[in-house]
Amino acid sequence: MSSGDIVLISDSAGVRDIYSADGSGTIDTKTPLSVWVNKGTASASEVLAGALKDNGRGVVVGQSTFGKGLIQTVVDLSDGSGLAITVAKYQTPAGVDINRVGITPDIRLPPDQLANNGPAVCEQLAGPNAPRVFG
Repeated sequence: MSSGDIVLISDSAGVRDIYSADGSGTIDTKTPLSVWVNKGTASASEVLAGALKDNGRGVVVGQSTFGKGLIQTVVDLSDGSGLAITVAKYQTPAGVDINRVGITPDIRLPPDQLANNGPAVCEQLAGPNAPRVFG
């Protein structure tokens, strides 16, 4: 899929901003794609995983993500401290609120089957016991 919604942002009044891909870019839409996630996957990376999943563009593999779906702004106070205020929330293209829930993977893997650093991930994916993600 070369076009579609990427993320919905809704404020407390339910007003939504919809950010979409228009299909005019040169992004490869044919090569199989998987995105690997775990409980440390949060915020913008959850938006990406949710967009790929909801649009049928990629397979999400791993564990449920963190669930950081809030957009906050910091207001500076006169004493030098700050106050974080939630101003909106992220939703996937299907309208799923990810806050405190996260993105559920298409293929679940237990924590002991998920490598957690670059070289280990490459070794895991190249190994004979790599999870079968694509047909």
